[in-house]
Amino acid sequence: MQAETRTLLRAAMGTYPATRALKDGSLRSDLLELDFAEVPVISRAFAPMVREARYDVSEMAIATFLQARACGKPLVLLPVVLAARFQQSALLCRADSDIHGPADLAGRRIGVRAYSQTTGMWLRGILAEDGGPAPDAIRWLTFEDAHVAEIQDPPWAERAAPGQDMLAMLRNGELDGVIVGNDVPDDPGLRTVYRNPEAAAEAFWQRHGIVPVNHMLCLRRELAEQRPELVAELLRLFAAAAEAAPPGPRGRAPMGRAALRPVIELALGYMTAQGMLPRPLTVDEVWDGLPANLG
Repeated sequence: MQAETRTLLRAAMGTYPATRALKDGSLRSDLLELDFAEVPVISRAFAPMVREARYDVSEMAIATFLQARACGKPLVLLPVVLAARFQQSALLCRADSDIHGPADLAGRRIGVRAYSQTTGMWLRGILAEDGGPAPDAIRWLTFEDAHVAEIQDPPWAERAAPGQDMLAMLRNGELDGVIVGNDVPDDPGLRTVYRNPEAAAEAFWQRHGIVPVNHMLCLRRELAEQRPELVAELLRLFAAAAEAAPPGPRGRAPMGRAALRPVIELALGYMTAQGMLPRPLTVDEVWDGLPANLG
């Protein structure tokens, strides 16, 4: 009897403790096989996924997905967290700066890779809660477009001239602060705007009871509609891979629609206040296309 052929899915995602068992082949499926694309910087997969549906299943920044959903892109979000962290250590200024906390940022020039960057989304919301200025009271300088082509920056953000380097601009005083990504530069000439990022993170945890989610998982809508058994198998695989990884300081990342509802609600609230969505979204709309009996 001929063995059943597994469905090959083109995939793009980073290597994390919660994905390692899938990427090294130690966790396998009888239904599907994940063909991982080589994407050294995983954020470079997001625009091709949104604009071209280049992959069957892809890691995706939560802010990018919510913008894509608001623009009607044929993607389905899976309730799987791939990357989550507290964000306060990603907001930097010069070590000799007169900025001593969120309240000092009004009118300042803050650089960020893109206004739509998820770390920036979380930080702008957190800053407002911590006594900092509203997003339109800061002069945002961006260096890239949003991953979703239809998304335009709000009027309080401007584009840097081509070829400019964000960290160089901070070091020479052209910027007052920057928001970086996961890799914080090891530079004694820079420091965090939050004097005690760990204490600020704890305060956020006490307010909201969540760790901000940066990246989740999405797939092509056509695949979700035509092959729901593959969606169920992906959820099973990623749950097993996450279970095989050690828990973080706040436990394992939430999985499932109900567990992720507080994260999605807070992200939607922050993005609405920051002019990041072309239209309002409900939590139910966010999960549109995910089979009702899954997640």
